[in-house]
Amino acid sequence: MDFNDTPEEAAYRAKAREWLDKNAKRKQNSKEALPPMSLEQALERARKWQRTKADGGFACITWPKEYGGQGGTSIQNVIYSQEESKYLVPGGFYAIGLGMCLPTVLAWGTEEHKARYVEPAVKGDEIWCQLFSEPAGGSDVAGLRTKAEKDGDDWIINGQKVWTSGAHYCDFGIVVVRTDPTVPKHKGLTMFIIDMKSPGVEVRPIKQMSGESEFNEVFFTNVRIPDSNRLGQPGDGWKVALTTLMNERLAVGGGGGADWEELMAMGREAEMEQMAAMANGAVRERLADWYVQTQGLKYTRFRTLTALSKGQTPGPESSISKIVSAAKMQDLGAFAMDLQGQAGIIRDRDIAPQGAVFQNQWIGGAGYRIAGGTDEILRKVVGERVLGLPQDIRVDKTAPYNELK
Repeated sequence: MDFNDTPEEAAYRAKAREWLDKNAKRKQNSKEALPPMSLEQALERARKWQRTKADGGFACITWPKEYGGQGGTSIQNVIYSQEESKYLVPGGFYAIGLGMCLPTVLAWGTEEHKARYVEPAVKGDEIWCQLFSEPAGGSDVAGLRTKAEKDGDDWIINGQKVWTSGAHYCDFGIVVVRTDPTVPKHKGLTMFIIDMKSPGVEVRPIKQMSGESEFNEVFFTNVRIPDSNRLGQPGDGWKVALTTLMNERLAVGGGGGADWEELMAMGREAEMEQMAAMANGAVRERLADWYVQTQGLKYTRFRTLTALSKGQTPGPESSISKIVSAAKMQDLGAFAMDLQGQAGIIRDRDIAPQGAVFQNQWIGGAGYRIAGGTDEILRKVVGERVLGLPQDIRVDKTAPYNELK
């Protein structure tokens, strides 16, 4: 692995930093964040920043220039993201659309699709979501039940999706549905672009135990979609979905939140047995474990960056990183709350120790272990692609879907 920028990469980093200095405020420390605001305020701020990036040439750096990108390299995109993380700028609203949905449109869409949808997304005018998961399917995406039936030049969709991030504020989405139940389940799927404001689309936010509502249930009742909104051929939905899922692994990656530095700082202040918690050997041992995990995650990410820098396709490193980081987020948060004693149950940011960062991390980490691939699915990826273990026996892969129990 080569951890240093090439001269060309160093020049690009300096260019990105200079532009960011002119257009954004640098963080005073790595954990500084934007102040709390309403959803409407956050959306408006995110739209303005996305358009600013597009006008400055730093939105969708790897995309072709004719679609609003810069025709740049993957490592340039990584470099810009690294530099942007040092500034107080909004994020999150466009990650799914620009990181997963629109790359799928670019790979499988017609020229009409690209001309209509790509540029408005790059400039922040439209936000997208991904509609894959279903209540009865769990992690088995191909086991979905939402169906689409052909009606002239249209398709009529009925069914339900769940855990759809951002559906309550999105303009468009990509949805995979079953169009042929007489063939094996992976072969009877088709992907469509859907207008989230279409008649018959109902979005119901899911109230999370954190108090937030980032995920949604989405119901389709006789939703009419023109055949021109299809991505790929009928029955190619699984192939199209794999394009989305490959981009999702890279987009979701490793988690954030408080880490060992914040825990160590708190350990110096918190008391345990009439002394600082850091004086306790068990506390230091746990802290050392998380420090080692953090370093392992850092160098695993470096492997991905090195592959990108060489123009290679990254391997399953993102799956490894997410398995480790998601569990670490929860474990570290729970341990910190124990050290806080009775104050550990307080979630009010104004009065809780450390602004309730550990409490919210512990609660939010549960969703992170589902989003972008559950722990179980990612372990299968690592087992099969890294360790070379045999796949599970799947008798349902060859049977027609309508004959499955």
